[in-house]
Amino acid sequence: MQKLIAPIHKLVNDIAAGHFNDPRQRFKDLDIKGLNQLVTDMDVQVERELVDGLNGILPEAGFLTEEKTTAQSQLGSRWIIDPIDGTTNFVHGVPVYAISIALEVDKRVELGAVFELNRREFFHAVRGKGAFLNDERIKVAEHEKLDDTLIATGFPYYDFERTSKYLKALEQFMKHTRGVRRLGSAAMDLAYVACGMFDAFFEYSLSPWDVAGGSLLVEEAGGLITDFAGGSDYIYGKEIIAAQPKVMADVQSIIEAAFD
Repeated sequence: MQKLIAPIHKLVNDIAAGHFNDPRQRFKDLDIKGLNQLVTDMDVQVERELVDGLNGILPEAGFLTEEKTTAQSQLGSRWIIDPIDGTTNFVHGVPVYAISIALEVDKRVELGAVFELNRREFFHAVRGKGAFLNDERIKVAEHEKLDDTLIATGFPYYDFERTSKYLKALEQFMKHTRGVRRLGSAAMDLAYVACGMFDAFFEYSLSPWDVAGGSLLVEEAGGLITDFAGGSDYIYGKEIIAAQPKVMADVQSIIEAAFD
């Protein structure tokens, strides 16, 4: 697995150099897949280049992709990719969006990479080998008390049935932490938990490509990840809590109380 990191880094660097050097020419065509779900021609183009490049790196792996460039593979090994996580930010020129890549083997993520396209930051992890930002090893924060933490979250785009419960959790985090941030990219939220900027992140109504790459970063940086019920279905279960160990219990307690 470790030998895959260098060619993946080169691939995303080449894509960034080819498409993301001029912020004044962000995209040409915009489509709306659903309520608040945007896709640009750049999403589609980048996904095609990722599929081509990753297929060359590991031909035997299938793909699970956001824009459905290829048929989805359900068995063995497959790449789970998001060409631009944070498309709404990208559309509006807000500089927080990233390429997210995960390699799933027998239904477990074994490699994760998140490449922030504006600062050219390459977060990556291989299971059992630690998490890194470029060449520097990273680890989660170590605040002892929830009062000293900074929390990240994401607002639901279209699934508003649990909004009142979400707002209950948000209120508690607003009252009992140093603050709550919403960046608009789950991949970057997880990467920033992994490197200690955020102490925790929670969100619901997510897709596998939003969290697969970043989830391994958190684990390998010493963090913990669950779904809202404290289980392990956080990649396909559409909800996630990621936190540093010293405050995970407090974060879970707030979310469990709010979401019953």
